[in-house]
Amino acid sequence: MRLYRTALLLVANLAAHSAAPAAESLPGVVKSEFIYDKAPFPSCHASTIVATKSGLVCALFGGSDEGDRDVGIWVSRHDGEKWSQVVEVANGVRADGKRHPCWNPVLFRAKDGPLDLYYKVGPSPDAWWGMKMSSTDDGRTWSKPKRLPDGFLGPVKNKAVQLSSGTVLAGSSTEHKGWRVHMERSTDSGKTFSLVGPLNDGKSIGAIQPTILEWPGGKIQILCRSQQSRIVESWSTDDGKTWSPLEKTVLPNPNSGIDAVKLADGRALLVYNHTPLVKLTRPRGREMINVAVSEDGRKWRPALVLENEKGEFSYPAAIQAPDGLVHITYTHHRQRVKHVVVDPAKLKLGEYTQNGNWPGL
Repeated sequence: MRLYRTALLLVANLAAHSAAPAAESLPGVVKSEFIYDKAPFPSCHASTIVATKSGLVCALFGGSDEGDRDVGIWVSRHDGEKWSQVVEVANGVRADGKRHPCWNPVLFRAKDGPLDLYYKVGPSPDAWWGMKMSSTDDGRTWSKPKRLPDGFLGPVKNKAVQLSSGTVLAGSSTEHKGWRVHMERSTDSGKTFSLVGPLNDGKSIGAIQPTILEWPGGKIQILCRSQQSRIVESWSTDDGKTWSPLEKTVLPNPNSGIDAVKLADGRALLVYNHTPLVKLTRPRGREMINVAVSEDGRKWRPALVLENEKGEFSYPAAIQAPDGLVHITYTHHRQRVKHVVVDPAKLKLGEYTQNGNWPGL
């Protein structure tokens, strides 16, 4: 894996340092840009984004390479005109001087609460632990990091969601006994959490990294990355206390992260890698990143192909800002983070082909 990522960086170097493509020509796309052009690190991954009163905040992990000890958590803020230079806000240096890599930052703000930044520290995903720091000035400064209680990781990749009931749900997962999903649930706006699950045994279905959607009638849906080549789902009807067994959806998943957001108009928007279910010349794996829309969480319709070329485009994060625009960030060739702004009212939806592939590809 390490050799693959290194080769990928070399192949993508020229493309990643050219100007961002003119994706504004796609229906519904308002802007496409990079969070930064240059950074103090060669490799990055796992971005997260949140809207605050003073602008957008994006965090990511960056360093020599994923899993290297110098990987820290970096933050950039958007003041309405441009993104600030990325600044390291956390690293994995322990009190004894030993350093571990940082992983998967997640930004989240509960109602009337501070801006929280969750992240993981440890030698690998099967042995990491959860950390948390907070900001009361929209990400300009941060509190001292605190380790989460044993057994809690916080939201493992995707944003936590505060339901209409006030309950905060964080989708989490572990990888040390198979890929297993669990939920971390709070009834005090994220001050304390209780564990729900695991929801699967990690054998018949191996899944991680849930993204959360709240539907009318008290229905809550999670969509997860899986080892079964499909996005998998589970549903709750009791405020996230219990969940249905994980089941495969029709949507492909090339063992890569996804994210979804519930829109103000009642629909849901999903960002993921729609790798074809039949063999084609390309794309392969994480070479195509896509946007789909659903009115009920079950039937999805294709909306956008944001990337479709050799390289890696992965680990999306998606939010809807108060003005209705959707902000999407994702890893671009493991060297930079792309930021795409979408007007969901202007998306032109299609239909998947009979065999489940993206139309026209």
